[in-house]
Amino acid sequence: MDEKITIIEGPPPVFEEVNDGWAVGLSEGPSLYDLALTRLRTFNGPALVERCHRAWRQQNAIHLHYRNAMGLEEQAPIMAARTIESEDGHMLLLWVRRNMEDTEIEYDFDDGDEEDDSSLDDFGPIDF
Repeated sequence: MDEKITIIEGPPPVFEEVNDGWAVGLSEGPSLYDLALTRLRTFNGPALVERCHRAWRQQNAIHLHYRNAMGLEEQAPIMAARTIESEDGHMLLLWVRRNMEDTEIEYDFDDGDEEDDSSLDDFGPIDF
């Protein structure tokens, strides 16, 4: 039986894209996955990390169980876990696998110079 870490209350987790060299290797497999990092506040981070380690030692999967923005239940396999101590208590860092179609990617093409587009005028009008 698969283990779960369940988010009981609060907003849905925010997933950040991961590009760290060591973490990218966690997403290798027969299917295409994206690896994402989520940060969760918790009462006992070390106990949750130990649950992950116990499951992995027994070669079992462990999932993050949460509700998405529409209120539907979702699960993501946890690939790595770490806890850190912050001023607000324990912070649980979870690296999870997500299907590529579930991942939203935002592209930012802003070059930071919105006011000066005069360099484009050097080329003249474009005829179609």
